[in-house]
Amino acid sequence: MTGRTADRLQPAVPRHVAFVMDGNGRWATRQGLPRLAGHRAGIANVAPVADGLVRRGVEYMTIYMFSTENWKRPADEVSGIFGLLLEWLSETAPQMKRRGIGFRHYGRREPLPPALLSALDAICDDSSQHRLILGVAVNYGGRAEILDAVRSVIEDGVPSSEIDEAAIEERLYTTGVPAPDLIVRPGGECRLSNFMLWQAAYAELYFSRVLWPDFGEEELAKVFEEYSRRHRRFGGL
Repeated sequence: MTGRTADRLQPAVPRHVAFVMDGNGRWATRQGLPRLAGHRAGIANVAPVADGLVRRGVEYMTIYMFSTENWKRPADEVSGIFGLLLEWLSETAPQMKRRGIGFRHYGRREPLPPALLSALDAICDDSSQHRLILGVAVNYGGRAEILDAVRSVIEDGVPSSEIDEAAIEERLYTTGVPAPDLIVRPGGECRLSNFMLWQAAYAELYFSRVLWPDFGEEELAKVFEEYSRRHRRFGGL
């Protein structure tokens, strides 16, 4: 076995894994349940997946929970999702925090409901002393994030000659968090859907046909097995 082949096949643990939480509605339809039941099952699946990452030594996880485009959905579905998020942040997230999982919020605060913002503020902190940092992307959009970063650069009066990638990155919602090494999208769709557009520049992508509520340990093992075969060049050879 050549050195390069061994390099490609050596076990690798990504530092940051991000997930597009897709397939909740279709899962519910297949079960003969209302769509909100699918969202409930999807949110409930975040904790076991996070625990699976902790066991593998991953340091950061990001989950795409509600996008800036999801406001286009029926109002009753949006309010139902927010209710489920509030319940999860109030009940499940504190249990996860006691297991060493920290939380961050990525996304625009307005026009999220005050109760949801309060729950996010209560569970999130800036400490790095956690086994895993879980970023919850709520009211998040990759384009909105870049726009907000550019506006911040302008508001801060940064001279055009000093605007570089670092100036943008330190103003992203995810500032201080490494870019994802791996982005996973369950649900059968093969696109990013406006998720972490800046950060995804050199991320490995994994698309699964398994719907998110069914995305368990078996599928997670496949993801890591595939990742270990990837050879990340970052533009080099």
